[in-house]
Amino acid sequence: MELIRQMRAAAGALLTRLDDDSRPLAQRPLDDRQRRWLEYRPRPRPGACVGHFDLEARKAAHLLLATGLSPHAHAQAVTVMALEEVLDRQEGGQRGRRGDDYWVVVYGDPADDVWAWRFEGHHLSVTMTIADGQIHPTPVFLGANPAAVRHKGRDVIRPLAVEELLAREVLAAMDAPTRAAAIVSPVAPADIRSGPRPQLDETFEPLGVPGEELPPPARALLGELVTWYLDRLPGELSTQEAERADPRHLHFAWEGSTEPDRGHYYRIQGPDLLIEYDNTADDANHAHTVIRRPRSEFGGDVLAAHLADAHHPGR
Repeated sequence: MELIRQMRAAAGALLTRLDDDSRPLAQRPLDDRQRRWLEYRPRPRPGACVGHFDLEARKAAHLLLATGLSPHAHAQAVTVMALEEVLDRQEGGQRGRRGDDYWVVVYGDPADDVWAWRFEGHHLSVTMTIADGQIHPTPVFLGANPAAVRHKGRDVIRPLAVEELLAREVLAAMDAPTRAAAIVSPVAPADIRSGPRPQLDETFEPLGVPGEELPPPARALLGELVTWYLDRLPGELSTQEAERADPRHLHFAWEGSTEPDRGHYYRIQGPDLLIEYDNTADDANHAHTVIRRPRSEFGGDVLAAHLADAHHPGR
């Protein structure tokens, strides 16, 4: 796969450009307990901070991130990082947020057949795991605070606009009984339901309406919405993931208000696919989105088997 070659080259270039202080932080063993990790809040995290890199290493880190995202999603990610400076200004600098407070880590050796990398910070987490010639491309988290920067009633910056607007179109295309079944709660949760948990258990059940029961226009829009999320991934990965995301086999659930600028949440769930969106905090101007493959993300069973063999080579 050409994309694996690109990731391998980008990760190798990054590691060669790091200084002696950053390299041990940025490259960890494949069996490191923090390899399976998701943290989109402003919390301490493993890896090396891009803000501490020189210009060449910083550029190498961003080039690695770009291998894991399509061009438009990469633009969203860069905007998410820039919003840290906007948020810091709104807060009067009280929390010292920085647009370069993002962290990168490579697990294992990019020259090997099995390895992984992550680029993460506030409202951005991209994890790619490479195993046996395949890329396992989740979780991918994008958030935005503020979700929209407005001036004179018009949006100046709104990086996750389509994720909201398309979902509203799905809801609007339903007839009244179907819409009532899709809205499972009048109150939206404070965050996405899966949260920053690195692993979801089997109790995380689908809610709402099965795609096969949606009116055809709503089902078509649901397919468009799912494709929009999966198109965050580079071309060949997006195509690979889309082949497993038939909207007939997905559930759509909404929580909270259906009015604009009011707290709301939705979730799309099917066999080994979970997409979540929420916008409730800060007067519904603080959005979170995530794509997860609960059964197979972080390499799933493939990587688990590899690590087991590595620890028990005689088996």
